[in-house]
Order: sequence, then structure tokens, then C-alpha cells
Amino acid sequence: MRDERQTRILLVPGLGGSGAGHWQMIWAGARSRARIVQQTSWDEPTVVGWVDGIDAAIDAADTPVVLVAHSLGCVAVAHWAERVPDSRRVVGALLVAPCDVERGDACAAITRFAPAPAAALPFRSTVVASRDDPYVEFGRAQCFATRWGSAFVDAGAIGHINAASRLGDWSFGQVLLDDVLAAARDHRHVRVATLRSDLSPAPPCFGP
Repeated sequence: MRDERQTRILLVPGLGGSGAGHWQMIWAGARSRARIVQQTSWDEPTVVGWVDGIDAAIDAADTPVVLVAHSLGCVAVAHWAERVPDSRRVVGALLVAPCDVERGDACAAITRFAPAPAAALPFRSTVVASRDDPYVEFGRAQCFATRWGSAFVDAGAIGHINAASRLGDWSFGQVLLDDVLAAARDHRHVRVATLRSDLSPAPPCFGP
């Protein structure tokens, strides 16, 4: 396991923020190096506003950063990586239940983030998806992982992997986070991500 003292863990909530009972809030209290990224508006988000919020939190960190995002926060992280030219402060990401910002029935606050970025992320990442998530079809989540160059984890049928899923401290997710922490700082991944973005067009995402 990577020494957490050398890494800041920034938790990036989705639409509405992560309230009581959400594993992100529990992790923020249990892990000394974990902090919640604050946004100016949780209910009326904009890409620019949320990217700026993520960037400010990363800039304020005193060590390299691992991002742990949920739902719309995952897409915001992808937008941040696409828009910020120097992402070297981020050494890994755990992207949990990325919502589908291109769904026809998604609310306006979600579709503002469409289209989802298609470039490979310049840091190691893992996408975690549930088989019965109401906000993204399982096949779409797999495709996002492929686009972003992420490892993919099937979490089973546990809804949107949020407070309603009643996961408590979500011990399985903490194992995944520890894996991301252990694999961080491998600079070879940056080179691979660049090659993927330059040479491999993003596949279309049509669902399962």
C-alpha cells in the first residue's frame, strides 16, 4: 500500500454533493489525508465552475494528489484533465459510478457536462460501475473506462454506489483506493496515455 502521508486524497462529489451516510463523507472523516473538494454550487453546476473548484483544491494540496470522484464528479475530473495543461500534480484517480451526461432523460444540470471527454487520462485511473445504476448503463460505463484508459471494476448490483446503496464505509472501495495509491507515481502511464490519445480514436459508446 502506498504511504498515505505522501499523497493528498481529494474526494470529488457529484450533483447535490455527498451527504450524511455517503461513503465519501465517511472516508473524509476516517482518512487523515482526505478532503472534500468544495464547489460554489452543488445543485446548479457548470463545467467551468467545477473544473475551477477541482483545480483550486489540487493547487492547494501540499503533496501529489489522488482524486476520488463520484457520479458527475467523474465527468468533471475528465473535463479537468482535458482543460488543464499541467496535470502532473495528480497521480491517480478512482472514478465511481460515472453518470451518463449524454442520456436523453438526464436533467439539465447533468447535460451541461456533455459530451463526456473522450481523451485518455494522463494518470492511472480505475472506473467502478454497478450493474443496476439508474444513471448509467453498465456498457456505457465500460466504454467510458475504455475512452479514459482506465481499469474497469464490476461492483455488482448496488445501485448508484451512493448513500442509498447503504454501503457504510464501503470497504471494497477502500481496497480499490489503496490499489490506486499503491500504483500512483508510475510516470510510464503518462506516456502511454499520450500515445492512446494521439493514435487511438475514442470508440463510440452505444450501451451494453
